[in-house]
Amino acid sequence: MTMAAATVGSPIRSGRGGVFGALSDVLWRNPRLTLFLMLTPPLLWLGIIYLGSLFALLLQSFFSIDEYSGLINREFTLSTYAELLNPANIDIIVRTLTMSASVTVGAAVIAFPIAYFAARYARGKWKALFYLGIMLPLWSSYLVKVYAWKLILAREGILNWLFAKLHLTWLLDAWLAIPVIGGNSLAVSHTGTFLVFLYVWLPFMILPIQAALERVPGNLVEASADLGASPRQTFTNVLFPLALPGIIAGSIFTFSLTMGDYIIPQIVGTSRRFIGQAVYAHQGTAGNIPLAAAFTVVPIVVMGFYLWFAKRRGAFDAL
Repeated sequence: MTMAAATVGSPIRSGRGGVFGALSDVLWRNPRLTLFLMLTPPLLWLGIIYLGSLFALLLQSFFSIDEYSGLINREFTLSTYAELLNPANIDIIVRTLTMSASVTVGAAVIAFPIAYFAARYARGKWKALFYLGIMLPLWSSYLVKVYAWKLILAREGILNWLFAKLHLTWLLDAWLAIPVIGGNSLAVSHTGTFLVFLYVWLPFMILPIQAALERVPGNLVEASADLGASPRQTFTNVLFPLALPGIIAGSIFTFSLTMGDYIIPQIVGTSRRFIGQAVYAHQGTAGNIPLAAAFTVVPIVVMGFYLWFAKRRGAFDAL
């Protein structure tokens, strides 16, 4: 009886010896300490490397540069933000935001039917083929894709050849003659920049929409049809509202990635700058780090408001 009671009252597993055994016992008895030790390294990385660099960037935007010596004047001033409001810099900001919004809308229009087909009809190997087709472009080199599109859009490229074979060269020339979106060829026009942006960031729009549409019960669409709704009414009143969080989630990627990119406009497009190019030029070539920092504050502020709006619309549920 005494041995049974001792057996029942004894611990299931005795503590291990040595330093590591003692440390393991301490962590097992103190789960909060374990959690603290696990979260400290990533939080330190986030706080020092990421948030610290953002704070340093924000701080530099309140400095100015001496026009005569070219040195940074480390005194608090708003003159750099006043310079940011010059017509030329406002033009860069408006151009970037317009391109980002256009790419986002274009990606949503193209991505929705693809995502709807994958969510409603693709099964088995066809769904696997869908994911492979969406993810495959992401596995190739970013620069290779951009330079390939530059060759495709060039005046001697395959797209011009296709228009010539279809006897539609007049249509392409008429499009390129439009002042803002045209140019000497698609490779040196805002249209070409838009097409490359659209191709590169399209997968980031398709996948969130497909995830949102898979959460839509199929009986809702069937019930809408049974109640006499037309396909347009079903889309407007059932599918689109339920897929909207996925669209907004995808737009977070397409909008922010377009707004911060400087490589695509550098390779494909005109000489008119975007925000990324302005930051690169002012920090690398001109040496005007305060103005470059002020330019980078613009996407941070824009995305801050955009993420707040996306959170209110439930977009993070579709990520």
